[in-house]
Order: sequence, then C-alpha cells, then structure tokens
Amino acid sequence: MSDWVKVAPVSDFPVDTRRVIEVEGVRVAVFHLDDGFYAVEDACTHDGGELASGELVGCEITCPRHGARFNLKTGAVTAPPAYEALAALPLRLAGDWLEVCDDRWD
Repeated sequence: MSDWVKVAPVSDFPVDTRRVIEVEGVRVAVFHLDDGFYAVEDACTHDGGELASGELVGCEITCPRHGARFNLKTGAVTAPPAYEALAALPLRLAGDWLEVCDDRWD
C-alpha cells in the first residue's frame, strides 16, 4: 500500500474523534486531535488487540486489554507491557479527503 489511499472525508472527523478504517486488509485507527490528524495500525504490539477504543489522554492511547500505552504521533511505546512501537502511518489532507500511505511491505 505504498500509494496514497483515500480513507474518509475530513468532515467525518470533528476534533476529538476517532474511527477505524480497513485499508487494503489493514485496520487503521485515525484520530483527529487538537493539533492534527494521526493514523496508526489498530493493533497493540503486545498481543495484537485493537487500540482505538482505548482511553485517549492528549496524544497517548492506552490499550484496553493490558494497559500498554503508545504515542499516536510517533507510535512509540510509553508504558509496558508492549515494547515494540506501533506503525504510525503517514496521513495527509487531499482536498476534502484524508489519505493514508503504508509502505512497510513494498
């Protein structure tokens, strides 16, 4: 998925919202925070569980299963039990649409 893929209209994302969108077989969690849009793969690196429904404080998401925390801007782990960073995916605005790109497998 190294090409930019339209995921949703910007109007679907008021500030402080999040949605999970499947993009070419990958669950992508898209967040609209006060300072912009962020996208991460919706899979905790500790056990593969979904993240998007976790508690969000600032730019940090907490995995609802075991409490691992991640920075949405960088994907970095901020609290165990996870030790591997999330895939933080490039996201851009193209007109009235959000687009995501994932070149990890190219």
